[in-house]
Amino acid sequence: MTRPSAPSVPATPSAPAGTSRLNKRMAELGMCSRREADDWIARGWVRVNGQVAPMGLQVAPDARIEVDPQARGQQQQQVTILLHKPMGYVSGQAEDGHEPAVTLVQARNHWKGDPSKTRFAPAQLRGLAPAGRLDIDSVGLLVLTQDGRVARQLIGEDSGTEKEYLVRVTWAGPQGEVATNVDKVFPPAQLARLRHGLSLDGQPLKRAQVDWQNPEQLRFVLTEGKKRQIRRMCEQVGLKVVGLKRIRIGRVVLGQLPVGQWRYLGLTERF
Repeated sequence: MTRPSAPSVPATPSAPAGTSRLNKRMAELGMCSRREADDWIARGWVRVNGQVAPMGLQVAPDARIEVDPQARGQQQQQVTILLHKPMGYVSGQAEDGHEPAVTLVQARNHWKGDPSKTRFAPAQLRGLAPAGRLDIDSVGLLVLTQDGRVARQLIGEDSGTEKEYLVRVTWAGPQGEVATNVDKVFPPAQLARLRHGLSLDGQPLKRAQVDWQNPEQLRFVLTEGKKRQIRRMCEQVGLKVVGLKRIRIGRVVLGQLPVGQWRYLGLTERF
């Protein structure tokens, strides 16, 4: 007796070759973040080849994508904030009783030297998130933004934005810990390894710029941001980090911004 064959299940249609989801394509074009794109699509603010786009639409690389002026207006109101993070604050969500750095973004901490004409409003805190991490025991420039384009530029998978740090170190040499004139005794071969040749989490690190800023302080320029990367790099060559300060992200510098205070990213400033 022959058994009845199982009912056929229609195949899920695959996306045409060369296409991508609309939200991904909009992010690739630098129009907005994927999350922002989804919001705009849901509001009916995005047209593809003249037609209002549905959620999940696949588009060809040459598709004409248009955005409603309301979306642009909403985007122009988004802020990016530069904070001089003090020690003891975490970059993201509160953890282990430590407050997130975003709690410092208050009117009373707004730097009086900020050249921006933007005025602080509580609505600017909505969706304000760190674009990159800075460890709890590190200080310096931290970027907080409502703008998905900024976040993608700084922490997206294909980001190559430089981050510059000043790092005070001691060295565990053969005769014990060296805390002064470290540059005179630290082996040049180990400095070369910091620049290129180390791995973290089983992955080789990208080439870094590492030079002595002064006898006890190194200057690092990285184009990636693994968790506690500089501290872990230093551990591999016998160095101990005793102070770490980020002073630049891309073309934006910390400058004279006081510890614990913040300013707006200027309209003409670009990372």
